[in-house]
Amino acid sequence: MKRTLASLAAALLVFGGLASETLGQAGSPTAVRASAAANASAVKVTLPLKTGSVRFMVVGDTGTGTNQQQQLADVMVQYKQAFPYEFVLLLGDNMYGGETAADYKNKFENIYRKLLDEKIPFYATLGNHDDSNQRFYEHFNMKGEEYYRLQKGHVSFYSLNSNYMDKKQLKWLEEQLSADTSEWKIAFFHHPPYSSGGKHGSSTGLREIVEPIFLKYGVNAVFAGHEHFYERLKPQKGIYYFISGAGGKLREGDVKKNSPLTEKAYDGDLSFMLLEVAGDQMHFQVISRTGETVDSGLLTNQRKKAAAASSSK
Repeated sequence: MKRTLASLAAALLVFGGLASETLGQAGSPTAVRASAAANASAVKVTLPLKTGSVRFMVVGDTGTGTNQQQQLADVMVQYKQAFPYEFVLLLGDNMYGGETAADYKNKFENIYRKLLDEKIPFYATLGNHDDSNQRFYEHFNMKGEEYYRLQKGHVSFYSLNSNYMDKKQLKWLEEQLSADTSEWKIAFFHHPPYSSGGKHGSSTGLREIVEPIFLKYGVNAVFAGHEHFYERLKPQKGIYYFISGAGGKLREGDVKKNSPLTEKAYDGDLSFMLLEVAGDQMHFQVISRTGETVDSGLLTNQRKKAAAASSSK
């Protein structure tokens, strides 16, 4: 009887989640899934697949366990076949609602089972809906730390806890960055320092704290979630900023029109990012739940470019 009630409650939760989400797509979940499957043969990768490059996926605000999140995950798997990314960065709000063993299974493990079976590691950061104990969950690879650094080839990644940017974390960040000789330095965390979102907008208090450190030590790019859409910001003080917070929830039409911050935005459906860092270039491609590419491009290592220009004078 208890199991029957639990199953019914889980079904109601899923139904409620589906009803509350506005996804900007016509048709039933089954129709959308069929559409995505049809697009599998039309997967088009804009990334160069260069030898020795660092290839990864970025997605945030995933932890819903809905059919839509699963559909996006199916597209991730399709693109994995054409673009063999090596790891995934999770940008927070990894678990909405409960965080029981069943929640981890239904909102993460079942959704990304095919990627987990291929030994693709996920590296998480904490969002405002996340319990700090997520840092002990084996599949989030945080190793018990709320903030940490990882190295992938010539790229270093800094996962920060933007919920509580205390002096201890800032001291650690400065110490790590000051000794970092990587060609590329990338930070990822939940709250966006810059955003054109109508619901939240820029996290200006956080920006005032971390941006001077990023500038001082040459951070190249920053990835954040929190806003349930995709946005590529115009470079701010030379730093590349991205928002990828539509991995499980969508705030349709939330990007402010004619925002002076926006280079490119997409708030019509769920989405994720693929990236490839090859030498002095960072290539990116943004893909929606139906497999459509909604943004792509190439960014150069601005720090090396500035250093080269300075030395030529």
